[in-house]
Amino acid sequence: MAYVITDTCTKDALCIDECPNGSIVPAKDDPKFESVTQLYINPDECIDCGACVPVCPTNSIFVLDELPDDKKQFADKNAAYFK
Repeated sequence: MAYVITDTCTKDALCIDECPNGSIVPAKDDPKFESVTQLYINPDECIDCGACVPVCPTNSIFVLDELPDDKKQFADKNAAYFK
């Protein structure tokens, strides 16, 4: 997994629009969108392009290796969403 979304995500979906291969979910038209507290990056589909990072207004997206210590649990949370 190259990128991880953390709990400061506001679900504005700008990252979804920028992701070239649809690795970030759920989309606004997905029935799960309203019930989730944040968006998630599929670790098996992410192509490590980084297009999502600069468009995130809340700086909620991190490279896995650069996750702050207090946000490390979000790597597992992102991965678990897709299991």
